[in-house]
Amino acid sequence: MSTNETLLGGNVPAHAKRQKRDLVTVLAQYGIYLALVILILFFASQSDVFLSKDNGLNILRQVSVIGICAVGMTFVMLTGGIDLSVGSVIGVSGMVCATLVSLGFPPIVAVAAAMTFGAFAGLLSGFIINVLNIPPLITTLGLMTAFRGISFMIGGGLPVYGVPDSIKFLGQGYIAGIPVPVILMVLAFIAGHIILTHTVFGRQVYGTGGNEEASRLSGVNVKVLKYKIYLIGGVLAAFAGIVLMARVNSGQPKGGQGYELDIITAVVLGGVSIFGGVGRLTGVIAGVLIMGVLANGMILLNIDEYVQWVVKGGVLLAAVALDQFIHGRGKT
Repeated sequence: MSTNETLLGGNVPAHAKRQKRDLVTVLAQYGIYLALVILILFFASQSDVFLSKDNGLNILRQVSVIGICAVGMTFVMLTGGIDLSVGSVIGVSGMVCATLVSLGFPPIVAVAAAMTFGAFAGLLSGFIINVLNIPPLITTLGLMTAFRGISFMIGGGLPVYGVPDSIKFLGQGYIAGIPVPVILMVLAFIAGHIILTHTVFGRQVYGTGGNEEASRLSGVNVKVLKYKIYLIGGVLAAFAGIVLMARVNSGQPKGGQGYELDIITAVVLGGVSIFGGVGRLTGVIAGVLIMGVLANGMILLNIDEYVQWVVKGGVLLAAVALDQFIHGRGKT
């Protein structure tokens, strides 16, 4: 007799177990979409402008940077890892790109250099995790601090201006009335979805997160896989940093600061388990939108910024608690 059965004073009826499994399944598959609809309806009832076209595009534009990074974070978290350095990578890549164009380098060179830094950051994370055997949490926490220092060192702690129109287009342009950052975010999600669901690499990502030892025994080079997933995360974070820099028209030493919280929250809200091996990018899209709707709605209601921090922290805790229930207790 299990512990739960003992506490109940007897055997748990079969239909009760089925009901619990059904509830868990519904929460896992549709809970995030229901939460998004409820949030939209609530803020729409509180603000006349919330459902306007301009505000809708504004929300999508605001979450574009988080969304692009969330794709990379999904790969990382599906293997049971985490990357706290993404916010700092966003800042450094924006500063690198802005500084190089201000010095007269061609925009393509500046963008390539910023993306190269993102690749370096990802590979460095993979090296420390694989070779030095330092857990991902500690590794990326240390790199988060180090990279933020580099961001401030590049411009002496000051913003860098002088972004050319060709780069501004990535953050401020429109195609067929749709903001370019939104299009880039959608393309990132599509590419990530295809890789995760239609390639051997995607199956290896899920397999490693589900059971790393079993994947290793089946012939998967887990260390190489981790290099690849942190590389993907770093490159996408760098690209997001370029988009953010183009949107604000300058490289900011504090660019991306605190974004790691929103990104991780969006991914966990989207159904990606903190234990790895479970989750879909289709759910992460909803998680990203929830973060955008929540932030935008609270601003429209003039809610104090400090209260917004409390709410975002609470949302993260609630998301992790739900993940524990679905992928932990929900299995019993």
